[in-house]
Amino acid sequence: MSVVRTLGLTAALLFMLAAGLWIGGHPARMPPVLRDLFVDDSAGLTAEASELIEGNYYRSVPQGDLIDSSLNGMVRGLRRRYRDRFSEYFSAAMLARFNESIEGRFSGVGLSVSGVKAGLRVVQVFKRSPAERAGIEVGDTIVSVEGDSIAGLDSTAATARIKGPEGTAVTVGVRDRQSGKTRQERIVRAQISLPVVSRKLATVGGKKLGYVRLAAFSEGASIALRRAVRKLQRQGAEGLLLDLRGNGGGLLQEAVLSASIFLPEGETVVSTESRTQGGAVYKAKGDNLAPLPIVVLIDRNTASAAEILAAALADDAGAMTVGTRSYGKGVFQQEIDLSNGGALKLTVGEYFTPDGTNLAGKGIRPDVRVRDLPGTARDEARQRALGVLAAGE
Repeated sequence: MSVVRTLGLTAALLFMLAAGLWIGGHPARMPPVLRDLFVDDSAGLTAEASELIEGNYYRSVPQGDLIDSSLNGMVRGLRRRYRDRFSEYFSAAMLARFNESIEGRFSGVGLSVSGVKAGLRVVQVFKRSPAERAGIEVGDTIVSVEGDSIAGLDSTAATARIKGPEGTAVTVGVRDRQSGKTRQERIVRAQISLPVVSRKLATVGGKKLGYVRLAAFSEGASIALRRAVRKLQRQGAEGLLLDLRGNGGGLLQEAVLSASIFLPEGETVVSTESRTQGGAVYKAKGDNLAPLPIVVLIDRNTASAAEILAAALADDAGAMTVGTRSYGKGVFQQEIDLSNGGALKLTVGEYFTPDGTNLAGKGIRPDVRVRDLPGTARDEARQRALGVLAAGE
């Protein structure tokens, strides 16, 4: 009887200890023997350091800030060690802004940008946006936010500093693309709806040609693209120029659905390989529109899902590519939610074009190389691409 009672008391004690940990007991406050029993060494060390900072640092430090710093440090370690430019930690606030951009809306100044060493290079200025009213132009570089340099900061973290609640102001340092001089612009943020697709019909060499610009692979982008292409076909378009310049990517599924507009069911769009998820092959879904001659216009800021679509059209539909070499991403990320309301965006695998090429560091080299000249009103790259399409080169 005493043995049974002893075992019962022991089990109850262990249950209470486990419950205490579950409810929120801090590992650093536990006796060493119990900490060794219940807590992993690395987790215990992190908790111990957090406790020491909270208790000894000369200024009060919120525990949430310490957690954010710890997670940022882990991700920075991955980025440095494996030369991974794409894994990121999002705090709850940053995650909300990131998800807004994926949904095609955000509160900000109205710019599409790409990361460079000095900060953020402006790829597109949205019409009637605060940025346009401030005189910011394509080719300018944002080098600071609220007086702090953003040089070397990853593009998502840098853009997160510019975005913020509608009606609030942000001061950005703008380096002029021509003079190289930097000026400070105070801009009031507004709600921005990303213009994902724009279209027009042009006549070149006696041929009616459709032009569609796809800005991002946000939710619903493939639907908007399908509608634009269908309207151009009804207007008599004999060929299509798909402009993916400045398109930094987005949702993989939207890239597959976009490819399905042009490719017959079953054609390979992209394949992936992952240490933890294995391999997968993504194929066109069917319900493709009537085929048209296609030219794809790309540049150094064409990346990720945009490269997937461009490569699929080149490999499977014989599309010509025009412009400059694309970004060359070659890896994909997964967003994993955290208990603090934030998330880790981790690189989890590599992707391959239909012919088996991984684009990491290489990008797509265009069939016809042409660069849009800065400082001119004429879009030289688009004009050359329309000429290639008209001539059927």
